[in-house]
Amino acid sequence: MTHRSSVRTTALAGALAACLLPASVLAGTASAATHDAREGVAVLPRIPLAPFQNTLLPGSIDDDRGVALGGVGSDLFHDKGDGPDEFWAVTDRGPNGAVTVGGEERVTFPVPGFDPVIVKLRVRKDGIKITRALPITNREGRPVTGLPNVEGREDAPYSFDGQKRLAFNPDGIDSEGLVRTKDGEFWVAEEYGPSLLHLDRRGRVIERYVPQGWTGRPSYPVKATLPAILNKRTYNRGFEGLTISPDGKSLYVAVQSPLSNPDKKTYKASRNGRILRFDLGKGQVSGEYVYRFEDVCSFDPVSCGNQNEMKLSGLTALDKNRILVDERTDKVARVYTVDLRKATDILGSRWDDEATTPSLEKSAEVPAGVTALPKSLTVDLAKVPGIPGKIEGIALSDRRTLAVINDNDFGLGTFGPDGRLIDSGVRTSITFTPLPR
Repeated sequence: MTHRSSVRTTALAGALAACLLPASVLAGTASAATHDAREGVAVLPRIPLAPFQNTLLPGSIDDDRGVALGGVGSDLFHDKGDGPDEFWAVTDRGPNGAVTVGGEERVTFPVPGFDPVIVKLRVRKDGIKITRALPITNREGRPVTGLPNVEGREDAPYSFDGQKRLAFNPDGIDSEGLVRTKDGEFWVAEEYGPSLLHLDRRGRVIERYVPQGWTGRPSYPVKATLPAILNKRTYNRGFEGLTISPDGKSLYVAVQSPLSNPDKKTYKASRNGRILRFDLGKGQVSGEYVYRFEDVCSFDPVSCGNQNEMKLSGLTALDKNRILVDERTDKVARVYTVDLRKATDILGSRWDDEATTPSLEKSAEVPAGVTALPKSLTVDLAKVPGIPGKIEGIALSDRRTLAVINDNDFGLGTFGPDGRLIDSGVRTSITFTPLPR
């Protein structure tokens, strides 16, 4: 259920979204960690989810089951017009998990009315404050929600206990990447399509760019200009990291994991991923590059034997040619610098053709004639004090300082007999670390 009938008019929803949230909502129920001169770790206090969202979209959540606002660390973006301690961030599709019912694993959405939201964060000595919140909506101001789009393409959604099947939502998104343009609009990378969404200043979807052959039918405009090979994205491993070029003309977006090309077994062993360049003027992909993942055994020995634990998350452009890339497992994260000038552009080549055998992903090494993005280690986040797990967002606070944020998965732990969440205790935090010269 998306509870759309209780959402007010577009004008009022937009006005609410553009305002600062009441202090009573943002105060939280737990004390925040200290933060001084961009050193150490700043923490977002616990903010009950229903009061937070219902302030923006009245009546959209009737029961949050004790879940607090979370997932804010799905990405982090620093606007040059803001101070060094101010950032934009975005949630993912919302609290979700999995339970086994009758021997079948089911994907659960404990708060199905949750709507992905863009927030502006300010880091101060008393922790992280939310100063602005923009729910992502369609053109009429109705929430898109985080529910999956296409039956048969994504797992069916269920209630928190896996007993009740929920409806698919053609408008739903699994937001993971965020940038803000010079004119104040937003672009979001999401996993279901995988797709890129263009949003206006109030968070309303202007259009969604999807792979050729995608069969979703949302209420907002769709343009199928992305390469069809992206339909091979691994479930829950679509677009993740997103950044914009300094001249504002191009987006760079990372596929979180190797494609399931030709099958899921291939993705689990592959080390060949993809980063794409998207031309904002033309509205289409203008470049595609191979990203070679590290071997999981040397990167994170605890995860040795599971190459599919390696993921790409945050991206941040250094200049027109170099990008910072957050490569990680859930336990270890390292930031590499890649140089686009020295890599092969494979867009439109045989590696975008499903009939190619072996596929790019099936190849044990980078195929002959292809040069992967050369990369150099810039920051080993595992060595930075206070860094939590699941680092999904990175941004330059200034030329010499990197800010990183974690995805706390909405504190999802287990649900008690009363159907209320037993919180994991993991909080959203921002950590600053100097960049090497």
